[in-house]
Amino acid sequence: MMDNLRSAANHVVLKIILGLIIVSFVLTGVGNYLIGGNNNYAAKVNGQEISRAQFENEVMNERNRQQQQYGDRFSELAGNDGYMKNMRQQVLQRVIDETLLNQYAKELGLNISDSQIKEAIFSNPAFQRDGHFDNQLYNAIISNMRITPDQYAQALRKQLITQQLVRAIVGSDFLLPGEAQSLAALVSQQRIVREATLSVDALAHKQQVSEDEIKAYYEQNKSRFMVPEQYRVSYIKLDAATINEDVSDAEIQAWYDQNRARFTQPARYRYSVIQTKTDADAKAAIELLKKGEDFASVAKAKSTDIISARKGGDMGWLEASTLPDELKNAGLKEKGQLSGVIASSVGFLVARLDDVQPEQVKPLAVVRNDIANKVKQEKALDAFYALQQKVSDAASNDNESLASAEQAAGVKAVETDWFSRDNLPEALNFKPVADAIFNGSLVGENNTPGSNSDIINVDGDRAFVLRVSDHKPAAEKPLEQVRNDVLTALQRHKAEQQAKDDAAKLLAALKKGDGDKALRDAGLSFGQAKTLDRTGQDPISLAVFNLPLPEKDRPGYGVASDMQGNVVLLALDEVRNGDMPADQKKVMEQGLTQNNAQITFEALMDNLRKSAKIKLGDFATQQ
Repeated sequence: MMDNLRSAANHVVLKIILGLIIVSFVLTGVGNYLIGGNNNYAAKVNGQEISRAQFENEVMNERNRQQQQYGDRFSELAGNDGYMKNMRQQVLQRVIDETLLNQYAKELGLNISDSQIKEAIFSNPAFQRDGHFDNQLYNAIISNMRITPDQYAQALRKQLITQQLVRAIVGSDFLLPGEAQSLAALVSQQRIVREATLSVDALAHKQQVSEDEIKAYYEQNKSRFMVPEQYRVSYIKLDAATINEDVSDAEIQAWYDQNRARFTQPARYRYSVIQTKTDADAKAAIELLKKGEDFASVAKAKSTDIISARKGGDMGWLEASTLPDELKNAGLKEKGQLSGVIASSVGFLVARLDDVQPEQVKPLAVVRNDIANKVKQEKALDAFYALQQKVSDAASNDNESLASAEQAAGVKAVETDWFSRDNLPEALNFKPVADAIFNGSLVGENNTPGSNSDIINVDGDRAFVLRVSDHKPAAEKPLEQVRNDVLTALQRHKAEQQAKDDAAKLLAALKKGDGDKALRDAGLSFGQAKTLDRTGQDPISLAVFNLPLPEKDRPGYGVASDMQGNVVLLALDEVRNGDMPADQKKVMEQGLTQNNAQITFEALMDNLRKSAKIKLGDFATQQ
C-alpha cells in the first residue's frame, strides 16, 4: 500500500491543481507536522523536535479558526499584544501535548494499517463530490499543502493513532450498576416541606427611623442617588439606500466590456491517462488499445496512478491554465484521439482526448439586468461617499452649528430629547455613534456645545454627523428629593434584620419542641405540604436540599429567604427517592462516564507532562 502511495505522489494529476482554490482547513494539523525543521526550534519533547515552522503554521491555523469564529471582533483581539501572546503560548502547549500523546501511543504499540489509511482517505467528505471520492479535488488539496500523498498518509497515520489512543481512554470508563442506581435515586430525590413566611413588607412599615439615621444613610450612599449624565444631540443621517442613480445603456455596455472575463467560461478539455513506470509498459498499453481494448479497462489494470486508475484514467474537466505541459504538447486535437508514449517527470503516459467544450461567453442580453443593478449600486456608493465628503467638509468648516452640513446634505438635522448612557435613542444606537457621544470630545467647556463630529460610518452603508447641542453632568440628588427613598430603604433593612432575628428565635423553639406555641404567639403557621425536587433553582428549593435528613416521625427545620427577600421557616417532613425515566438515566450515565473519562485523560496528560523532558527553544522563550 505504501509503495502505491509513493507512486501516486508522482502522478500527473498533481500538476493539474496548481491554480485551484482549496479548502485549507481539511488538513489542519497535517501540513504543520510535515514542514521542515529549523535550528531555531519551538520545543524539544523527549528529544523530538517541534520546528519553528511547524509551530508558526499551528499559530496561523488558530488565527484562521478564531477569525472565522469571532468575525470582525478578531481584528480587535489581534491588536491586543497580551491576548496574542497568550494564544501563542496555548498553541505551543497544545502542540507539545499532541507530541506527548503520539509518543505514548507509539510506546503502547498502537498502529494503523495501510487499509485503514486508504479507507480514511476515500471516506473523507472533504475529498468527495456528490458523495463520491473525487480524484481531482483530493490532489488539489494535497498539492496546495505542498506535500505528497505519501507524506499525507504518514501524517494521517499519526493522527489516527492518536485518535485511537484517546478513544481507548475515553471508552475505558464506566459506572457500576449499583453506582448508577444510587446516583439516579439521589438526583431524582423529592422532599416534602411546609413553609411559614415572615413578610418583610409587613414588618417594614412598623419600623421607626430617626432623622439622624436618614442623614447618615444618605451621606454613606450618595452614589445611589445620582442624576445620570444627560445629553441632547442634533444629528444628520446619510443613507446610501436613499440615493437613486440612473444607468444608461452605454454604461451597461462599458461595464460588460470591461468585465467580459466574468461572463466567460474558458474552453475545457477532458482527458484520460494511463501512467506507467517504463516506456515499454506504455507501448504495451498502446498496443492493447489499438487492438480494441477498452481504455478504462486498460487504465484500471495497468496504470500506476492508483487514484485515477479507479476511474478508468478519467482526469475530469480541465481548463487550459491547469493543463500540465505533457498534455498541452501531446498534439491531441480531435475527440477520441490517442497519443503516443509521453515521457514525463512522473514516468510515461498514454493520453486520450475524450471531449472538448469551447469557450462560452454569456451575451449581454442575458446578464443585462444584473449589470444594471451592479452599475446602479456602484454609482450610488460613489455618490454616497462623495456626499459624505461634502458634508464632512461643511461640518468641519462651520464648527459652530450643523447649518452648513444641513445645506450640503440637503436634509434638516434631527434633535433628540434628553437621554443618558442607559437610554440612547434607537436612531443613534450604534457603537461608533455611542463612542463619539459618550467617549469623544463633543462637549465643550462648562458643558456647552462643542465641535461637530467627523463623519461616523455604521453598518449598512449609513453615516452620521452630529453635535452635542446640550449637556448636563451627573449630579447628586438633594436629600429632600430622595428622603422617601432613603426612608423606605432604611425601613426595609430594619425589617429584614427583625425577620431574621424572629426566625432564629422561632427555629430554636421548633427544635426544642415548643414551636406550636411560639408560632401562634407570632401569628404564623406552616402552610400545606409541598413536594420539591432537585430541578428547582430558587432559594427555597436549594435550602431544602441542604437540610439534613429528618428523624423518624419528626420534621427537620431550617430557615431560608425567598425570591422577594422574605424570611421563610422550613419544616422538612419526608424525603422520598424519585423514579428516573430510563432514557434520562441513560443520559445521566453517559454524562458521568464522559466526565470521568475526561478526568482520566487529564490525569494521563498531567503524568506525561511531569515525566517528559521538555526544552523550549530560544525562539519560544523569547515570546
